Amino acid sequence: MTKFHTHLTKMPVSLEDEVQYHLRQDNGDMLHMNPLIGSEIAICFDGVIHCIVCGKKTKKSFGNGACYPCFMNAPESSPCIVRPELCEAHLGKGRDVEWEETHHNQEHVVYLAKSSAIKIGVTRKTQVPTRWIDQGASEAIILAELPYRQLAGLIEVQMKEFFTDKTNWQRMLKNEVVDIDLLEAKEEALNYLDEEYFEYISDKDEVISISYPVHQYPDKVKSIKLDSTPIIESKLHGIKGQYLYLDNNQVINIRNHSGYLVHIEY
Repeated sequence: MTKFHTHLTKMPVSLEDEVQYHLRQDNGDMLHMNPLIGSEIAICFDGVIHCIVCGKKTKKSFGNGACYPCFMNAPESSPCIVRPELCEAHLGKGRDVEWEETHHNQEHVVYLAKSSAIKIGVTRKTQVPTRWIDQGASEAIILAELPYRQLAGLIEVQMKEFFTDKTNWQRMLKNEVVDIDLLEAKEEALNYLDEEYFEYISDKDEVISISYPVHQYPDKVKSIKLDSTPIIESKLHGIKGQYLYLDNNQVINIRNHSGYLVHIEY
């Protein structure tokens, strides 16, 4: 049995025939999670949470790992993360102008992703296909390519009337995938778009298919959290999005526990 002590963070992923997952440790080492599927693991929460932005100890995390002051003031938690149409990075504005320049005044894409429904979304171009994997999409296609974040957000706002911008996590984890052709969905989307955005429509019509290391999808799922279940001992049955599949149809979202100090045994 191998044991180590670390803070949880979002699992790095890579798109291969089957998505490969790693767990990043505090010392920089990476634990390859795929070979552990089918094996017993234990995750034990020490009761300590550190902010992933400033490193300070916090009783509660906000926005996937921030303490309250960082959630209110850090650029990583600014409103335009959730609502890209509010971004002003291209105007030289933001909570941290340098951070905004590096992360938001960069090429972005608007995409359509297939899971429980056809989802419209925005991400930095360098985050393709990571963003799609983190959301548990089965397929994805690029709709438009934009020079900065706000412009992508404006297209997303227009598309929200016709496509959802949320993923139904329970249906996604049960692999209840909507039966719609993404190329046809892209063509349909163009009917709803204002002509001023036509120049940004991507000519890349490749549909990216994503396969996850899950041997059998459950009929129902129950999400658990380390705050109420500080000791988890279970067989690892699969991974999708940022969720681990555990015994008794339980799942845990690793990204939602960013900053939690844990012991892991496998």
